[in-house]
Amino acid sequence: MLFFTSENRLQSVQSDRIFAAYEITRTFVDFLAAICFLVGSILFFATDTQYQATWLFVVGSLFFCLKPTLKLAREVHLWRVGEMQSLARRTKD
Repeated sequence: MLFFTSENRLQSVQSDRIFAAYEITRTFVDFLAAICFLVGSILFFATDTQYQATWLFVVGSLFFCLKPTLKLAREVHLWRVGEMQSLARRTKD
């Protein structure tokens, strides 16, 4: 089984649910990053809120770093599910 192929999510109902859960989480992280950058950008217009704006940019950047981490975790999770299912099929035979 290869990583980052569409067949991974189609292995079973369980793998489809795992894929969906990770996608919902990644979308939520995307929104959080966008909100941090939007609010940070607005706060950056005033000199007295630039410190808070900078921190929002840092937090938003961390959220953007979390996205590929979640994607890789999803692929590893799907791979493990696929391996377990393959092992279960082999032991039945």
